Amino acid sequence: MVKRRMPVSFWQDEHGVTLTEGLITLPLVLLAISAFVEFGYAMSQWNQTVKALQFGARLAAVSDPLTIDFADVFPTDAADPLNNGDATPNDSTISSTCWPGSTDPAVSGNCSAELNRIVMGSDGACGVAGDPNPGICDLNWRIQPANLVVTYQRSGLGYWGRPNGPVLTMRLEVRGVTFDLPLLGHLLGLDQIGVPAHPVTLTTEDLETCSSC
Repeated sequence: MVKRRMPVSFWQDEHGVTLTEGLITLPLVLLAISAFVEFGYAMSQWNQTVKALQFGARLAAVSDPLTIDFADVFPTDAADPLNNGDATPNDSTISSTCWPGSTDPAVSGNCSAELNRIVMGSDGACGVAGDPNPGICDLNWRIQPANLVVTYQRSGLGYWGRPNGPVLTMRLEVRGVTFDLPLLGHLLGLDQIGVPAHPVTLTTEDLETCSSC
């Protein structure tokens, strides 16, 4: 027996309400899930950056100086030969900086070729398996030489005439690296958020590449 349906006005008709609510809610749920997933992905990139900088700083501490004017800024011997063997001065204003991405030619042109080895590794390529001496970009491919700022400063440690070079404070930090957010980056324009500098500071050891072999 066919049951007749009484006519109902448009505003009183509740057929399809569930489907309508689902269509409204589904994009919000998907957006929330995507936010959680990409937040975790962003934290992974953050952690990769920190670990890569820590690795690079440890490598640079036992490598040849990364700045060209290093020998002029931090001479091995004292001005007076009689002072050799005395403690070196503790003056952090004496520094040497290099950053290939700088707009200052004096800073961008002060980087030695050794910086590329620290970043690219001994094979000169990022992310290639089997490199016996990997570099920073083998841990995080987003970090290239142009993204690194290296600063050497007087630490007051060591002495004039030290055979293995001065004992300095070295700071390594990243610039111009952004988070990669495949979905939210395009939807909400969040693809240009910069990763913080994450400066890693440590005391140099023997500034000779052979000491890291």
